[in-house]
Amino acid sequence: MQNKGLIRLFAFLFGFASLYQLSFTFITNKIEGDAERYALVNVEDTEENYVEQREQLEAVYLDSVADLPVLGFSSYADAKTKELNKGLDLKGGINVTLQISVKDILKGLANNTSNPAFNKAIADADAASKSSDATYLELFFEAFENVKGDGKLASPEIFANKALSDEVNFQMSDDEVKPIIRRKIDESIVSAFEVLRERIDGFGVTQPNIQREGNSGRILVELPGARDINRAQELLSSTAQLEFWETYPQSEAALSQFLFDADQVLKQILEREQDENEEASSEIDSLLADVAEDSISAANANPLLSKLIAPAQGSNAFIRIAVKDTAAVGSYLRMPEVRKVLPQAIQFVKFAWQRVGKQDEVAELYALKSNREGLPRISGDVVSDAQDTFDQFGKPAVSMTMNTKGAREWERMTGDVYQNKTGIAIVLDNKVYTAPGVSSGPISGGRSEITGTFTINETKDIANVLRAGKLPASAEIIQSEIVGPSLGQEAIDSGFMSFIIAMIFVLVWMVFYYGRAGIYADIALVLNIFLIFGVLTSLGAVLTLPGIAGIVLTIGMSVDANVLIFERIKEELKRGKGIAQAVSDGFANALSSILDANITTGLTAIILFMFGSGPIKGFATTLLIGIITSLFTAIFITRMLIEGYLSKKGRTLAFVTSITKNLLANVSIDFLSKRRISYLVSSVVLIGSLASLFTLGLQQGVDFVGGRSYQIRFVDAVNPSEIASDLNDVFGSGTNVKTFGEANQIKVTTPYKVDVEGIEVDQEIQQKLYDALMPYLPEGISLDDFVVGSSEKSIGILQSVKVGPTIADDIKKNAVWAIIGSLTIVFLYILLRFRRWQFSLGAVAAVFHDVLVVLGIFSATTALMPFNMEIDQAFIAAILTVIGYSLNDTVVVFDRIREIVGVKGWNKGNNVNEALSSTLSRTLNTSLTTLIVLLAIFIFGGESLRGFMFAMIVGIVVGTYSSLFIATPVMFDTLRKKIEGEK
Repeated sequence: MQNKGLIRLFAFLFGFASLYQLSFTFITNKIEGDAERYALVNVEDTEENYVEQREQLEAVYLDSVADLPVLGFSSYADAKTKELNKGLDLKGGINVTLQISVKDILKGLANNTSNPAFNKAIADADAASKSSDATYLELFFEAFENVKGDGKLASPEIFANKALSDEVNFQMSDDEVKPIIRRKIDESIVSAFEVLRERIDGFGVTQPNIQREGNSGRILVELPGARDINRAQELLSSTAQLEFWETYPQSEAALSQFLFDADQVLKQILEREQDENEEASSEIDSLLADVAEDSISAANANPLLSKLIAPAQGSNAFIRIAVKDTAAVGSYLRMPEVRKVLPQAIQFVKFAWQRVGKQDEVAELYALKSNREGLPRISGDVVSDAQDTFDQFGKPAVSMTMNTKGAREWERMTGDVYQNKTGIAIVLDNKVYTAPGVSSGPISGGRSEITGTFTINETKDIANVLRAGKLPASAEIIQSEIVGPSLGQEAIDSGFMSFIIAMIFVLVWMVFYYGRAGIYADIALVLNIFLIFGVLTSLGAVLTLPGIAGIVLTIGMSVDANVLIFERIKEELKRGKGIAQAVSDGFANALSSILDANITTGLTAIILFMFGSGPIKGFATTLLIGIITSLFTAIFITRMLIEGYLSKKGRTLAFVTSITKNLLANVSIDFLSKRRISYLVSSVVLIGSLASLFTLGLQQGVDFVGGRSYQIRFVDAVNPSEIASDLNDVFGSGTNVKTFGEANQIKVTTPYKVDVEGIEVDQEIQQKLYDALMPYLPEGISLDDFVVGSSEKSIGILQSVKVGPTIADDIKKNAVWAIIGSLTIVFLYILLRFRRWQFSLGAVAAVFHDVLVVLGIFSATTALMPFNMEIDQAFIAAILTVIGYSLNDTVVVFDRIREIVGVKGWNKGNNVNEALSSTLSRTLNTSLTTLIVLLAIFIFGGESLRGFMFAMIVGIVVGTYSSLFIATPVMFDTLRKKIEGEK
């Protein structure tokens, strides 16, 4: 091998760079381990809230050592920014996809116009967006074109308004306005992106990730290690819409009159509804209803007034309501029939609820002085700074400073409030945080303060979002994944276990099969793994549990390259060549097959990276890095080690052991004569697979159908059928419950309120789950303990996933495109390499065969298998990996056919059989090692990977069969006339 010195230098530098990059991970792991031990020693298990105390003590310890030098070149704070990034499934945390509302941005640009054509186009775009791939903006333009009549986008009522006067004028055509609106929308989304970035920077997690997803208006946010999930969700979805309103006083007579009139209207509405229900009921139901008539009448006597509680002394709220009744009262006050009875003096009143804490049982309702446009006296854009602080009583608060314009208006507003003896409601995202009065006249300087029953974290977050600024539009969480820290640690343990077992097996197998040569392959393999982790760290890539599976799979692929080389060297030795020449020729002759096999697998990994998301992208990343490092270590490092050993006089290398010396030697099988049998067997299996797919179908996961899923663990074993019955009573039909791993763990999937966005819905479902599962939980467990919580937690919700219907459709379409794209690219690559479409057809036929068989087996065995068999993104990753592996096998076989036929001709197919027989040792060796590796992950890699691994195990077995009995026979039969006509 030429340039040995250069390769040694490159290998040394590559290894040193990887060691340097991984050193930061070693530093952080050691210091965090010290912090954990420090907390364990200082906080006993018997102390109240010991978990929270330990976490706080760990944080204090890490803060105290953050800037201390370590090893002379780093510190903990520095190392933390450079360590190996772990994904949510390994570290816990939250991953959300936010949809910035383009609809809100359009309304803002049009100055909240009441133009009928504009609002009709918005409504039509809303409806169309549920079933279209086009962006919301394009759907709006299309809808406006259909309803505009004589109107146009540059109308003064729409976009030719004062705010856009510098860019849009009424002489412009719609085609001239559209690019301006597109740019404005993009600027707003960029603004939202920057606002979210600033908020996340102030949240306090390390290695957060935030990125835009094309022009869809979606923003992906990952917060690995985030413990307080509700806090994180509120931080991300809060628009930070800060407003200052003057309140109506409790003594306002018009308010009292309104409450009385509204109560009478509601009484009539409810009585009318009751009469309609009675008419629709059967005679028996009517008889039963008569029995309860008195109680129903009593309930409807004063539907609103009966729920009111007098306001607290000194409060600027005009009434109080029990928290449990706020939803009902809120719906009453929004009814058009109720709004009609508002007296003239308060016809534009705006009602807003007090922000309530978890322990509050009563909520105050404020009446805010509004106007026809519904605009506040002062909005949050005048706030120039906000800081978390403490009020005069030592309680957490938020102080705000306003700009010059805000300070002037603040002075006027406080003067009015002082004169009117009213209050100033400080409203953030439609919740009243505080509503103080003014006791000493107008306040100058523009300083104000938000007080209330806050925790320190809450005031930090409020100040954070106010400093970052408000979002230009609402941000809905359309997809989320929440993983508890305890589940992340379990994933690390199971992933590490599968990795070690697979590694040990492969290392031992290579020595068993190839003797001393196997030792050199093992050294290259260990270096390969080391380099993969080094590259992952240097690129800032995220290691996920599927990523660990990708690394373990890389071990099998790395073995494949060495097996190809060693088998070719053995063939050269059989031809009587000297050991040095045989090694040289073996490496040279195997190179074509190794490159072709790895390129085809790499192409499928690239497509997976393009169309996948989250953990699946992590799998593709590690697979791509593994392919590159495997090629380097197998082709250069292994050769350098072997040639270094042989360079000393008198040494030789057998590439076999006494046990494997004659194993699969001189095999000669007439594969082509058996192709009719293989066609028949495959046809029966394919018909069975198709029958199963059409009759039983596939169990689609929430990735593809939308909904929410929860992984829940109990102390004792539970009956999933019994729980399913309980939850279907709560959530309605469609809720699915099944055992997930151990008998004390279940996975709950429900489509309940899948179309409704918002944190409130998530919290409602968590509450319903908690209430329904209370009989199965230990005594004393609270709702906070039940939802995703601390690292010590071993029961309750360990993981939750939410996928909205829109994004579920996108995931499904991406999956289809990923499979079609991989098949197309591979077909073209094989056509380019082998110059005959028949080779491409054979390879693609084998892949179609493998994919259909895997789908059929999944369909037929879903109800029988004791692990998760849902079709989700991980399954698509498995299918694409099976495609890559099947092509890997097929390409190696085709390479040998091309080589032998190029020298000896087709010989009526006999030389095809010779080529297949000569690759049999490599095919079985690689398939066996890869299969054992996958079995290690399947058994030890954790419950979430079992379905993924099962698909790959089936795919490896079927792929090995198809490369010998489908791909080659199809290629041969399509070339048959040419072969038979050959002289």
